[in-house]
Amino acid sequence: MPLTKSEVEEIVEELEKHKGRATELITVYIPAGQNIYTVADQLESEKSTAKNIKSTGTRKNVGNALDKITRYLKDYNKTPENGLAIFCGNVSKVEGQDDLQLWDIEPPKPLKMRMYRCDKEFVLEPLKEMLQVTEVFGLLVMDRKEATIGMLEGKKIEVLHKMTSGIPSKVRAGGQSSQRFHRITEGLTKTFYKRIAEEMKSSFFEMKKLGGIIIGGPIPTKDEFIDGEYLATALRQKIIGRLDIGDSSESGLQELVQKAQDLLMNHEMTLERKDVEKLFLNLGENPAKTLLGEGNARRALQNGAVEILYLSSKVPKPLTKELSKMAENTGAEVKVISTETTEGEQFFNLQGGIGMILRFEI
Repeated sequence: MPLTKSEVEEIVEELEKHKGRATELITVYIPAGQNIYTVADQLESEKSTAKNIKSTGTRKNVGNALDKITRYLKDYNKTPENGLAIFCGNVSKVEGQDDLQLWDIEPPKPLKMRMYRCDKEFVLEPLKEMLQVTEVFGLLVMDRKEATIGMLEGKKIEVLHKMTSGIPSKVRAGGQSSQRFHRITEGLTKTFYKRIAEEMKSSFFEMKKLGGIIIGGPIPTKDEFIDGEYLATALRQKIIGRLDIGDSSESGLQELVQKAQDLLMNHEMTLERKDVEKLFLNLGENPAKTLLGEGNARRALQNGAVEILYLSSKVPKPLTKELSKMAENTGAEVKVISTETTEGEQFFNLQGGIGMILRFEI
């Protein structure tokens, strides 16, 4: 069964504390949809490789960890729906003593990567990134010849579509008038813009986590596309920035994200401000269904009455984890508010940065 976000955070925090004396801590990531028997066979073959490790202690620890993982995998008939992450190794702090431990995580969202690694530390970045992602951003870099559509999820840029227009170069065939050539290229350009818009709609229109769209390209191409209203209205309203980019290929997506860092940061802060403003507005207009403070939070969560739980980033971590888990168990949404904005600082100073909007009065 997939773990909740707070449960994964708790295990990740524990795993970070463990360090190996050599490259003997094993990390295995099995992506969603991967044949689990294929992974088990790979790990069996790794046992032969491990026998070549020069250090007696390391060879023993790696071999024991591989044995434990392969035995564990025999309990599975297939890979869990969201994939599986396994961490195993001798985590004893006393040299010469054994404390072979195994942790397994069925993540709350599908794993997309496959990995087997022996290292001095467990590889936790994929899980950390998964926990951080709350929304994704649509990306488009384009000119009249080419367009690349992508998606930014956490720190990962994924290419979704590559397109070319087929518009001929400026050197036209003999006998063609300048005006006729211009009409042809303009017609092809509009057709290309429509194709881009259709692909954007196919990729992003029903994406619930879409936080915004960023479009890059030379002047005036990107502006022609945006202002020409080729995109569906709902997607045009999601555009949070248009940037001058000369590269319309896959590497152009990297450049677009790099240039958009301030934009993305400002967007995140804007969303935080709106979240806090919503809480303050409800506090004034409907105080019976808007509560503040730890005591009220516990009472409301125990009664399953919380619709949205707001926690300041300055709330002590153990308390944040406890309240977040209670919220997730009752289907409440959790919003963590930083103190980098004036509104966020005001919220923290108000009853210790804990607030909630209720489904019903208690």
